[in-house]
Amino acid sequence: MSLIEELTWRGMYHDAMPGTAEHLATNAPITGYIGFDPTAASLHIGNLATIMLLVHLQRAGHRPVALVGGATGMIGDPSGKSAERNLLDEATLRHNQAGIQAQLEKFLDFSAGPTGALVVNNYDWFKEIGFLGFLREVGKHLTVNYMMAKDSVKRRISGNEDSGTDGISYTEFSYQLLQGYDFVHLHKTLGCTLQMGASDQWGNITTGTELIRRLANAEGTEAKAYALTGQLITKADGTKYGKSETGTVWLDPALTSPYQFYQFFLNSADADAPRLIRVFTLLSKEEIEAIEAEHAAAPHLRTLQKALAADVTTRVHSAEATEAAIAASQVLFGGGDLASLDASTLLDVFAGVPHLRVPRTGLADLDAATFLSDFTENKIFPSKGEARRLIQSGGVSINREKVASPDASVADLQHLADKYLVVQKGKKNYFLVELV
Repeated sequence: MSLIEELTWRGMYHDAMPGTAEHLATNAPITGYIGFDPTAASLHIGNLATIMLLVHLQRAGHRPVALVGGATGMIGDPSGKSAERNLLDEATLRHNQAGIQAQLEKFLDFSAGPTGALVVNNYDWFKEIGFLGFLREVGKHLTVNYMMAKDSVKRRISGNEDSGTDGISYTEFSYQLLQGYDFVHLHKTLGCTLQMGASDQWGNITTGTELIRRLANAEGTEAKAYALTGQLITKADGTKYGKSETGTVWLDPALTSPYQFYQFFLNSADADAPRLIRVFTLLSKEEIEAIEAEHAAAPHLRTLQKALAADVTTRVHSAEATEAAIAASQVLFGGGDLASLDASTLLDVFAGVPHLRVPRTGLADLDAATFLSDFTENKIFPSKGEARRLIQSGGVSINREKVASPDASVADLQHLADKYLVVQKGKKNYFLVELV
């Protein structure tokens, strides 16, 4: 199966310049690249579909190049934005680039050879180019008319107060020329003939192919360069995919824990999961269709979402992180061992329940009924009498163990991660008590 055929059945293909399919069909490996914006030290799942374009390029026998925009990141891409971006300093950008490269190494094979992946930084060539030299050698080859015809520029130039836009600065207007020169540089130094990206990057990408053509014509030669874009990943309702209720879902476990990452995919809607499993996993068509058939037979088991969440979490984090996330997910449904969860995962699992902080002082002298009423400032039970009644009827658990008696000693309770107690009142009411 060709690269375009693979991307098409997965719902990832959007468009390509004429001749791209034939160029990809050549026997020798070609070199293709995608640019990544280094405005954060981590990529997020919105970037993951773009990373998968490079993964499929390499799997098709070609060489993937990830360009981290150290120079263009100082300016900002106007595509899809209505306001000027805050500019970052070089030290921050270098830090962000290191984090991004570490994440890309989880997806691409960087071993030596004709298909071995590379990471390049466009600051490394732009820092040697002067402003006047760039205008003389590069800028004169693209007209303002051509650059203003791009949709991303037209939307910003026609902006007004009612639309919420504020025009476009020369800085961001020049972005497409700089990105176009990236393609020129990689074409000359690495023999790169293909640029890929999300569909909203079509204007910037084709600027690169046009600049390569015009520079070659000026030199009396001929050069070929191609463009291919993937579909933007949106939900079934058309809204942008990539954020949860709490914000961006990052690939860095310090920003989004493996448990939260797993839960994001596990909670995918039935209408979204078939597309997501095609885009974000490397499962074959036959494997995916078998999972979908199993899911259709018993949708309540969420077989499709579980397969999606497990596969992506394993590839972004690790098999061990996925096992821990699955075990943590089972905790709220009566399974799993609470004592096996570390502090951060415990907080993730019970993020949506009341979090009570109580002093350790005097705790050892309390009985269960007093602890659950007076000592927690009446937040679990409004009175000791109510606490006693529910305990006696078997309706109270601490750390999944039924409280046998209202007079049971609190000193005998095992603390989770040395300082937490999970209190369950009735069937559905949970409280996380932190001892301070």
